[in-house]
Amino acid sequence: MITADTSSLIAFFAGEEAKDTSLLERSLEDGVLVLVPPVLSEVLSDPKLPKQHEKPLKEIYLPIVLEGFWERVGHLRRKVLSKKRKARLADALICQFCLDYNLSLITRDSDFKNFAKESKLNIL
Repeated sequence: MITADTSSLIAFFAGEEAKDTSLLERSLEDGVLVLVPPVLSEVLSDPKLPKQHEKPLKEIYLPIVLEGFWERVGHLRRKVLSKKRKARLADALICQFCLDYNLSLITRDSDFKNFAKESKLNIL
């Protein structure tokens, strides 16, 4: 299964042609795309998001928070921050969903590399 972060989804909806948007399109077509809650929240909060994109987003499988999630997020983020690397909370939430559900991540955000160095995050 595969998920995408906010930057890749927004680029996809904007019609950009790039490696991440192609991977996203193929994942949608193959039915293997999962949308994690922090990404859904970020995308839906974009004032420029056209209304016609909301319904398809809500139809993509949305995993639930597993027991101990918040503690794991805190520990993961602490690991990254202890190395003096950037670790935004939203990115930590996305990363932990990926780890909990064994999801590969489509992203154009290089900050996720900080999490990949401290975990088994698979970035496509």
